[in-house]
Amino acid sequence: MTFGNFHFRLGTAACFCVALFWFHATLSAQSNFTGFIEPDVSVNYKVARNYDHNFKLSTRTFFYDDDAYALRSRQIDVAHFSKLKLTDDQSLALGIQYRFRKAFESDRENELRITQQYNLTFKPNVVRFGQRFRSEQRIQTSRTVHRFRYRFAVDFPLQGEQLDVGETYLVTATEALLSVTRNAGPQYDQRFHLDLGILIDSGIRIQTGIAYRLEDYTNETENIMFINASLILRL
Repeated sequence: MTFGNFHFRLGTAACFCVALFWFHATLSAQSNFTGFIEPDVSVNYKVARNYDHNFKLSTRTFFYDDDAYALRSRQIDVAHFSKLKLTDDQSLALGIQYRFRKAFESDRENELRITQQYNLTFKPNVVRFGQRFRSEQRIQTSRTVHRFRYRFAVDFPLQGEQLDVGETYLVTATEALLSVTRNAGPQYDQRFHLDLGILIDSGIRIQTGIAYRLEDYTNETENIMFINASLILRL
């Protein structure tokens, strides 16, 4: 590990701790604030040399809403992605997702989501940089929302030059989103992610972290915090 890489990773890990305190302060200060807990389980398996499948099940639960702490289920999501690897650092993917929302909030609708994705990574040394472009069609009974997303991410192991079993890693990302639909103005969102993970063995990872969203920030900004936990399996 080079001296520069060590300080880069040490600095990013320190930012993880600082972010925890910042989010706690935000929770106390924001009036238009919602907090969620979102655990998920995903299964990945290789169909062919350059073709993968991913299945994911997640649930979203309020822990802070209407200026009060509360535990209340909001939705369940089931998703599938098929990914085609073009080169070592580029891939295309097509996804489909169904969101069960109406069972938890009677005034809301369930949603079918179709996603098209292009992913590009760059790893000049131990640190990997990733760019992801997505377009989505969020189909509900009353409307269809077209959403366009760009994410920039950085990830790296916290010990050594590569991630080995029993070692930890850090992932940080920011994502910009534009949503458009008929008879409504555009909505702009910005998201920030910070996750700490551990490789349990060659096919099992556990990842936990925090995410912060600024939704519709050109109008009335909604501040949303997520506490995430993921079990990631590779068959």
